[in-house]
Amino acid sequence: MIAVLGECVADGFTERHPGPSRDGAAGLELRVLPGGGPANTAVALARLGTPTRFLGRVSGDVFGALFRDHLTASGVDLTASVTAGEPSTLAVAALDARGQAEYTFYAEGTADWQWTPQELDPGRLGPVSCLHTGSLALVRPPGRAAVERFARSAAGHATISVDPNVRPSLAAADDYQVARWCEWADILRLSTDDLAFLLPGVPMESACDTWHAAGARLVVITRGADGALVSLDGERDTVRAPEAEVVDTVGAGDAFTAGLLHDLGSKGLLGGRLDGLDLATAVAAAEFAAEVAALTCAVPGADPPWAGALRNRRAQAEAPGSQP
Repeated sequence: MIAVLGECVADGFTERHPGPSRDGAAGLELRVLPGGGPANTAVALARLGTPTRFLGRVSGDVFGALFRDHLTASGVDLTASVTAGEPSTLAVAALDARGQAEYTFYAEGTADWQWTPQELDPGRLGPVSCLHTGSLALVRPPGRAAVERFARSAAGHATISVDPNVRPSLAAADDYQVARWCEWADILRLSTDDLAFLLPGVPMESACDTWHAAGARLVVITRGADGALVSLDGERDTVRAPEAEVVDTVGAGDAFTAGLLHDLGSKGLLGGRLDGLDLATAVAAAEFAAEVAALTCAVPGADPPWAGALRNRRAQAEAPGSQP
């Protein structure tokens, strides 16, 4: 069992339409899909076949119902989540020519950031091999202190994974205390965009060494179409990105994290401080994760693949006459 702690976000995608008024003024149609980095990761893990528990403050509003249906249909256990009275967080996405999203957030006073120490009693976690957290729940007040205390306490008996998933419009660079998080985190996964915001101008290898020195054993930096850098205690290798037809990149990083944790968990490497992990095994896990991310990019929104889609992709790649 892997537990994921963090937010659900309603991802809104807009499309312009002629308005109904006589002057023909254009209007916007908003299509809302379930999202939020931690929730996306939980969905991807469950679809890959990892038993997954989601710890979230899920609103009782219409978006909260959407989140519950989506998570439950994907096989995620919601028994440790909280039904919250505050509204859901909304993010309206604008996609650029590469399918990358720029978000405008409507997040003041919403459910995701209101964690209390009573809600995050250590008993809520249950018997898990890994806790994954990060993103906005770890930086947004007032709940961020409770989230960090909870993760610190879980480090005594579970592998801890963190994805900063930076959102510059909602948090400053100083809010992302990555070096401090590495004191209790074993795995750090972030993108090159995250790195540029957190440590501008610092080479990837130097950043990895900084975070290793702070305590994180495995650091993976995803680089979009350029693949990923895998660093285990300072020993490094790179992973190529699989070829993929990109519809958009929404949720790709979350899917990568899920693929990485799923592969490590399936090999019995989660549950401690990654003592049995070597670089070759970490690279293999990252290669699998890159496949999961590639399939996520091929469809609109954060809609990660089920395990069967991965098997089909690999079968096609291994079929006689397939292209390398």
